[in-house]
Amino acid sequence: MDAVGAARPEVDDEAEVTPRDHRYPVSTRVERVTGETVVVRPSVGDFADQEVVWVGDHVQVFWRDSASVWALPAQVTTVERGAAPRWHLAVVGPAEAIQRRQAVRARLAVPLTAVLDSVDLAGEVVDLSERGLRAVLDASGDPPPPGTVVPLTVHLEGGDVTSRAEVVWHHTRGGRWGVSLRFLELSEKEQDRVRRRVFQAMREERARGSS
Repeated sequence: MDAVGAARPEVDDEAEVTPRDHRYPVSTRVERVTGETVVVRPSVGDFADQEVVWVGDHVQVFWRDSASVWALPAQVTTVERGAAPRWHLAVVGPAEAIQRRQAVRARLAVPLTAVLDSVDLAGEVVDLSERGLRAVLDASGDPPPPGTVVPLTVHLEGGDVTSRAEVVWHHTRGGRWGVSLRFLELSEKEQDRVRRRVFQAMREERARGSS
């Protein structure tokens, strides 16, 4: 494997892990990189009581360094569940530097509004990409099951971004819902706006880490 193909994320990097049959990438932090194994930890509580990956699943690991976005094919070998879940991933192919117009996500705390059963639910974005987002919403009635389509407005600084969105998963956290939502009809212009804001947030996160 050449030097490019041997690229790996570094410990403490933010990495997206996308299971083959899961429509939304999972935000993780890299805990360990040893030889051909990468160990990542998804955010605690985001997947309580939910089976997200299984041993044997093929996944793609995406991360960003100072110059490129990288994609690394891997297979899940161990799934540790509980209070501190960890996924052990065996590398199964070379890493590739990509021009990625699909989801690159960043942690970004901005308000949003979702409409469920004609009720406006206030919430806050946890992380955002041009494909969708994770958020917490004020609870009202029964939580929306996966597949539910809701009108969604993300209140970005330069103006609102509005789209219908599909619930991918949800969980209850006290009096609020944690939800993952996939945009269904975001225009190319709005995708560009979201992408610019995401990369701005990534630059801000990197600057905070180096200060």
